[in-house]
Amino acid sequence: MNFCSECGGEVELIIPVDDNRHRHVCITCDTIHYRNPKIVAGCIPEWEDRVLLCKRAIKPQYGLWTLPAGFMENGETTHEAAVRETWEEAQAPVKILDLYMVINLPYVNQVYMMYRSCLETKTYSSGTESLEVDLYSEEDIPWDALAFPVIRETLKYYYRDRCDGKFRIRTGEITRDGDSYQFNLQT
Repeated sequence: MNFCSECGGEVELIIPVDDNRHRHVCITCDTIHYRNPKIVAGCIPEWEDRVLLCKRAIKPQYGLWTLPAGFMENGETTHEAAVRETWEEAQAPVKILDLYMVINLPYVNQVYMMYRSCLETKTYSSGTESLEVDLYSEEDIPWDALAFPVIRETLKYYYRDRCDGKFRIRTGEITRDGDSYQFNLQT
């Protein structure tokens, strides 16, 4: 950030009084510009024993598979964002069952909130952000072609819980060291 969105003045990266982190601060009007993590909301859409996956038509990870998810918009709840993203990416109407996974990704300043959901009908098709959309049973999931570590971990735990017949809210974080990722589950 080079200029203030309030007055157009130059900004400097400093630690403001009574703060403990570097912030972009306007040297003209003293506005502090906070940069906070982005919330990603999505669904694990279920139909019988299968889940709905989308093949990405956008970067990053073009051509790889993911659960429908995306950035939350201002003025909506995480629940609404998850339903909207599922519609945008898979043209699939879903009913939210419950919050399933909250995963922190501090290396990209994101927090994922994934909801278990069920398809209201077996109707789905590729949205503008998807090349393909289809239902997959556990043994058919393209594990080596999943777009993001958070999706892989969410699906692994989802299938473990489904096998046990007990779903609970799981929280954790994925950290990154070079090209390797570490998943730490707190619950």
